[in-house]
Amino acid sequence: QVQLVESGGGLVQPGGSLRLSCAASGRSFSINAMGWYRQAPGKQRELVAAITSGGSTNYADSVKGRFTISRDNAKNTVYLQMNSLKPEDTAVYYCNADVLIRTGNYYYWGQGTQVTVSS
Repeated sequence: QVQLVESGGGLVQPGGSLRLSCAASGRSFSINAMGWYRQAPGKQRELVAAITSGGSTNYADSVKGRFTISRDNAKNTVYLQMNSLKPEDTAVYYCNADVLIRTGNYYYWGQGTQVTVSS
């Protein structure tokens, strides 16, 4: 089993910054891609950013230039640095990991962390 634990969410004013972290723990696994998704009330969950084990990244158009995803493979941890936050960034942010275990590849999800951008 693999567990993902997110941290770093909270309330921030427009234009502010937050850094989200997600750490994967468990035994006998390796992680391919990791990413961040978000879901606002009444909206579909959407990809915010993703990063492969080799460091290739992908961002939603809405966050390009403002958010930066990174990872520490040794720690099995992914980060999302969020700058110039806007009210429309308000959502629950979920960590995702594409995990290789003995039986194959599986997606694992964290339980989410709330990000609220408001004055």
